[in-house]
Amino acid sequence: MSAGARTTSAGSAAPGTDPDGSAGGRDTAGILLGRITVLPALLATAWLLVGLPLLLLGAFTPVLMLVLAIPLAAVLAAAGLRWIPGRTQSPLPLLAAGAAPQAAARPKTRARPATPWWAVAAIIAVAVAFGIEQLIFHSQNIIVMRDPASYINFGNWISGHHSLPIPQDRAAFGGTHGVLTFASFAFYGVGAHIVPQFMAGLPMVLAGFFWAGGISTAVAANALLGALGVLAFGGLVARLAGPRWAALAALVLAFSLPQEFTSRQTYSEPLAQLLFLGGLCLVIDSLSAGGAGSRVVGSRVMAALGGLALGLTLLVRIDGASDILPVIPYIGILLLARRHQALPLLAGLFAGGVYGAVDGIVLSRPYLASNKGSVIPLAAIGAIVVLGTVIAVAVLWRRGLPQLSGRWRQWLPTAAGVLAVVVLAGFIARPHFQTVYGPVTKAGGNAMAIFQRADGLAVQPARLYYEISLHWIFWYIGVPAVLLATLGAALLARRCLRGEAPAWVLPLMVFSWVIVTTLYRPAIVPDQPWASRRLVPAVLPGFILLATWACAWLVGWVRRQDRAPAWLRGRTAGGALAAVLALAMVVPAVITTFGLLHEPGGPATSKTAVAGTKAGLAFQRTYGGEIPAVDGMCAAIPANASVVFLGTRIANHVAQNVRGMCGVPVAILPGSSPSAVRRVAAGVRSAGRVPVLLAARKEQVSPYGPAREIMNLHSMEDSHTLTSPPTTTWKLTFRVWMSEPSR
Repeated sequence: MSAGARTTSAGSAAPGTDPDGSAGGRDTAGILLGRITVLPALLATAWLLVGLPLLLLGAFTPVLMLVLAIPLAAVLAAAGLRWIPGRTQSPLPLLAAGAAPQAAARPKTRARPATPWWAVAAIIAVAVAFGIEQLIFHSQNIIVMRDPASYINFGNWISGHHSLPIPQDRAAFGGTHGVLTFASFAFYGVGAHIVPQFMAGLPMVLAGFFWAGGISTAVAANALLGALGVLAFGGLVARLAGPRWAALAALVLAFSLPQEFTSRQTYSEPLAQLLFLGGLCLVIDSLSAGGAGSRVVGSRVMAALGGLALGLTLLVRIDGASDILPVIPYIGILLLARRHQALPLLAGLFAGGVYGAVDGIVLSRPYLASNKGSVIPLAAIGAIVVLGTVIAVAVLWRRGLPQLSGRWRQWLPTAAGVLAVVVLAGFIARPHFQTVYGPVTKAGGNAMAIFQRADGLAVQPARLYYEISLHWIFWYIGVPAVLLATLGAALLARRCLRGEAPAWVLPLMVFSWVIVTTLYRPAIVPDQPWASRRLVPAVLPGFILLATWACAWLVGWVRRQDRAPAWLRGRTAGGALAAVLALAMVVPAVITTFGLLHEPGGPATSKTAVAGTKAGLAFQRTYGGEIPAVDGMCAAIPANASVVFLGTRIANHVAQNVRGMCGVPVAILPGSSPSAVRRVAAGVRSAGRVPVLLAARKEQVSPYGPAREIMNLHSMEDSHTLTSPPTTTWKLTFRVWMSEPSR
């Protein structure tokens, strides 16, 4: 990579576009914007840093968390916010080894005024409005079907019991009797314990919401996390494309259906997005805060905190390991450039990664084992990247960062720009030459067959539909945004290789990597909107960021065309173009989210999946009524009961609700042999408890005593479309019957 001899300010779009720093003076609005957009990531970092050790020690209590996390949050906030640069900072120092910061040539463009207050207010307004909307329409997804309820039950358990794993409490049943099991959806049976499926990052955050206001507060947590993610994204765009464009980018992200979908239910992606984007902001600020004395200290601190936030994404979702992989070669670039941010960034990234690794190995090992098909290749790729970076740094250490000159400086940056276009063309053409299949379990194949019948498609349970992954982006933010993002990536790749946009090097590396790898292999069941969650942490932000930069570049280019006709140049033409580009960015997301071009009714449906009657998901609530339904079920179960589920049909969904929220021991009897039922009931009585039988159907429990229905929930669930954007919901019903066996 060439550092070149030309740089731009952190807020400059690039040479040839209007910089957003002022000609001089303190940019109060810019400093405020910089601080408020990284503060949430710093607070989340402090909570996670304290939470995991306490959880490992079995001391994850509200008192200890508050006593330790609040002071740490204050320290991190003071350290991380003190040196946040305003938009008036001088251009970034050169990345070239030995290059002095003062040698950097300033961009030959007219300096703009300081960050306008309206831009700061607009970004905050978008984030607040987004959070309010998601709060109004948030779900009550606590009955385990997929990830959100799994995370809620995980968070509920550690909030009340302060430790892991979950005991099976076999003694409450007089033993297993050779027939009882204890595992259910997202909760593994391991020895005499139950292990939750996922990483502990989000459950630890949810536990704080449980302590603050119970389950009703916890299910609304992601409305706040999603809004903070939008805010952090606005801050990142302000740093890289200018604050005047940041509100537009934040608005596009806020209107995108995946951002709304994951912020209405307790998915891990909004928290991972917050840490990922906040970490990038801190790293960029660390590069902008270079200089001498205390500013060197400040830039090192911010680099370490940025690396820490990026590393902690692994504690939130296992896919975070892939998202942050490009940071390793970037650290190699900083080392070769003799930048003092390199080692602090490495230390922070390593510390955060260790947290995630410890969680995975100690608390979530069955989860890693179940995903070894992805984890092992990712670990191998990570090892190769680390080894390659170490070798490259060792070989080039004396010479420093390579400089492009002569023909290399001409054709290599151009080739990198062309590559962006080629990659897009490849993804566009992919459905025409590839149909992706993969291994499937029996349960997964049955579910896929239901989804395909509902969509009117041929039943092919092994189909993955990965070949149309680019269409997911078209659905959610539109074709114009993808084309603009490709233009931005092409121009920025060229500029980064020529050393003209150093602030963009890390963002371009990570977003390019995540976009390409995620679109090539989403690694998720491809029904929508479920699969769209893969796009939330980095893919959609990456596309929108690059597209926004391209918009800024195009407007700046139009304004500088002195030889063009008057109507094609100047501020008027630039303003008109900006308005057109803004509409092209916003309208496609609005169309999908609000279902503006779709007829009511939804796709053809099967007997088990009935579509809703409304188009667009913006104002629809899913999984409503689950909290009172579970509360009613718990009220019907005696306090000293030992609950035995007959069959796995309903047990897989509500076993952990009964165990964690009703507070009674739970076991599952997969078969329904009367002799086994009576043997287990006798064992429960011998343990001094009341045997209670639960099942999905009345006839399963009625032979053993009077049966009564303790749950009859009719609600709406997410749809499961495969080849079109989701615009409706499906009907959902849960019924639970109970009886108490007579002696």
